[in-house]
Amino acid sequence: MNQSYIQKAEEFVKNQLGNDASGHDWFHIDRVRKLSLHIAHTENSGDLFVVEMAALLHDIPDGKLHENEEAGLDILMNWFKEIKLSEDREKAITKIISTISFSAGISELPSIEAKIVQDADRLDAIGAIGIARTFAYGGKKGQPMYDPSIEVRENMTKQEYRSGNSTSVHHFYEKLLLLKDMLHTGTAKKIAAERHDFMNRFLQQFYEEWDVRL
Repeated sequence: MNQSYIQKAEEFVKNQLGNDASGHDWFHIDRVRKLSLHIAHTENSGDLFVVEMAALLHDIPDGKLHENEEAGLDILMNWFKEIKLSEDREKAITKIISTISFSAGISELPSIEAKIVQDADRLDAIGAIGIARTFAYGGKKGQPMYDPSIEVRENMTKQEYRSGNSTSVHHFYEKLLLLKDMLHTGTAKKIAAERHDFMNRFLQQFYEEWDVRL
């Protein structure tokens, strides 16, 4: 029975996000699912079904991908009505999805499953894939790649984070380089260390080329 719900979720997400060009496509979702299950197995923690479903569905209500978060949440909740998942599991999955985003700024997550899925989502935001996704999203949003005259923002509201003046390179300092120290599980922290170092090496090379240091 669980596998039937997983398959339905896969089809639903592919239909909703399959053609996304901002770094939130099906391949991102599938990587987060794989990372989530790896963390759960390695840590021997969490309800694997809830973890997998939350990982698959975590970007459906994302406000960046819809007119607003309410519109995305309506899509998710209407789908839940169609598949008739048990109320307790629906609530557990929805709670995870509503609390794990960076912009939500929630430090105390409701469950180990939420911590696992958040760690997985954040791992896919760093390293080589994270770099590629950052520039894909920045281009989709119309942000410049870099502008040294713009200052790095701190202590932003959710609205400022989403729509303030920034660049793709600034996003490293406003989010990506902070994520390593915001992870919950030992498994994720181990994976993050290498990816974090790779981003720092990338930025060093980026600035050398930007300044034409030959």
